[in-house]
Amino acid sequence: MKIGFIGLGIMGAPMAQNLLQAGHEMFVRTRSKVPEALKAATACASNADVARAADVVILMLPDTPDVEQVLFGEDGVASGLSKGKTVIDMSSISPIDTKRFAKKINELGCDYLDAPVSGGEVGAKAASLTIMVGGDEAVFERARPLFEKMGKNITLVGGNGDGQTTKVANQIIVALNIAAVGEALLFASKAGADPAKVRQALMGGFAASRILEVHGERMIKRTFNPGFRIGLHQKDLNLALAGAKAMSVALPQTASAAQLMQSCAAHGWDQLDHSALVKALEQMAAHEVAKD
Repeated sequence: MKIGFIGLGIMGAPMAQNLLQAGHEMFVRTRSKVPEALKAATACASNADVARAADVVILMLPDTPDVEQVLFGEDGVASGLSKGKTVIDMSSISPIDTKRFAKKINELGCDYLDAPVSGGEVGAKAASLTIMVGGDEAVFERARPLFEKMGKNITLVGGNGDGQTTKVANQIIVALNIAAVGEALLFASKAGADPAKVRQALMGGFAASRILEVHGERMIKRTFNPGFRIGLHQKDLNLALAGAKAMSVALPQTASAAQLMQSCAAHGWDQLDHSALVKALEQMAAHEVAKD
């Protein structure tokens, strides 16, 4: 296929690279920030030009306003679309706004899928992402071969917006697990136990999880270089809390995790990996899980 890919960041670049390596023709917005591995892609002068050249346009952008600007701003994707093309937004953004974006793209005679992902930079590089899709089933099936080059667990959840709703739910679970692992390792360390050995013991029991395995190790080794930044996870929790408010649903634990991330942001840690949420807990305890 002819694929346009807009958003070549920590996640987008390896995802695009996997598609390029699969033999698809790639069109990107500019060469200025394109990794060496994507130099075979064709550079376009604008987002509209990417849409004109491609059959499928994939977005992997930080937040809702970024997606709206790329789609509908000056020289945006929408102005370059022609009937029958497909837009796939793999960003993590507002489910409510996603439905609005999909309606506008559909009115142009084009298809729209929201397909946010989970798995971080590691999953993006290994093409093992979990992909949660909202949209028409026939459109999903046409796009499935592309998803299979980027991920392993690929699920059509429902209509437009349902993919984003699933991603918000995912981020709630991940945030609360990170907070739980952080509290557990902090408790163990403060009590005088070796947090590395505590983690090893817990990995053999009912408390075992990918968060304990991966992020627990990050907390102990102090490796907070970003796989998924606190600032982005904070954005996702804000989406959860905004949606909960609109539906009159209480999410007390989500609110607590969001406050811990807010504390991290206040200290300038929002560009660190979300496992660094433990630093907010450590500050309150005046104790670190392990020394840097």
